[in-house]
Amino acid sequence: MADRPEYQSELFKKGLEVRRAVLGADYVDGSLARADDFNASFQQLTTEVAWGLIWGRPGLERKTRSIVNIAMLVALNRGAELRLHLKAALTNGVTRDEIKEILLQTGAYCGIPASLEAFKIATEVFKEVDAAKAGE
Repeated sequence: MADRPEYQSELFKKGLEVRRAVLGADYVDGSLARADDFNASFQQLTTEVAWGLIWGRPGLERKTRSIVNIAMLVALNRGAELRLHLKAALTNGVTRDEIKEILLQTGAYCGIPASLEAFKIATEVFKEVDAAKAGE
């Protein structure tokens, strides 16, 4: 990780710890390493605000936060982030059956096309996770 001034605050360090635990150190460290002078401030924003201030709060368990994120990302049609947070949800103890129920509920509230796309992404994620486990 680059030794950037944007990455030095205590809130950043707190957020970084949570972000690595949820998304995986390889993913997070890669994102930070790829940051340049233009987008390092965005890495600071997401790490401090989303991961330090929000995910670091005691009010909800990480599993619950993952469930909420899945629903919001489906509603917003954010496939790349959904893919990332589906993997994180599995890490946080959300089961595949629970993910299925979340995606079915999004079909009722966000529309069938959004739910269909989310099911396609989840199926791909589950295949990737299973393949990675088989290769261990």
